[in-house]
Amino acid sequence: MSAHGPRRTADRRGLSRFTAPRPPREEQCELCGAPLAGERHPHLVDTEKRALACACGPCAQLLDRSGDAKSRFRAVPGRCLSDPDHRLDDTAWDRLRIPVGVAFFFHNSALDRLVALYPSPAGATESELEPTSWQAVLAGTRLAALLEPDVEALLLRRHQGRTECYLVPIDLCYELVGRMRLRWQGFDGGAEARADLEAFFTHVRDRARAPQGSRP
Repeated sequence: MSAHGPRRTADRRGLSRFTAPRPPREEQCELCGAPLAGERHPHLVDTEKRALACACGPCAQLLDRSGDAKSRFRAVPGRCLSDPDHRLDDTAWDRLRIPVGVAFFFHNSALDRLVALYPSPAGATESELEPTSWQAVLAGTRLAALLEPDVEALLLRRHQGRTECYLVPIDLCYELVGRMRLRWQGFDGGAEARADLEAFFTHVRDRARAPQGSRP
């Protein structure tokens, strides 16, 4: 046996640690480090960092101060509402100057203003809106009056000559951003991204209900 044989075998085994597929990383609570079992877990909005944080149930209950306007952490609610009677026509959409057919809007309490974002290959891209533009959006749907700052968003989709309008949890919007960033190809996104976008909005339509005027 060559004196170098065992060394080469050991080298190959060592190299396999870096070339072999790694198991999926287990998600953890970003506040206490506890493992998060399953795919569904609460999210908190960190208003100071303007970021979403994955949380375990105890941390979400302990830190959520959604009723306090000065609170740092706010739990993302689960409601999803639709407004088929909205008045967002082509003129209102054109005022938004959004280069794609999907956008979402939420009130950022730290900035004390409405923020308009749309998915792109680079992630969530902000659109600089004039006050008259976002006022037209707010005036066009009754969902605007139900929107909770930081944790909920108005989600709009312009598709095949009509506009869909929903109130959704903010984490759902960022899920859409991540999916589009992962699958986007070419100038228009490509067939895979369009199919995933359609599947996403099919899920939203199935989940959305008429407004009840109260948070679940």
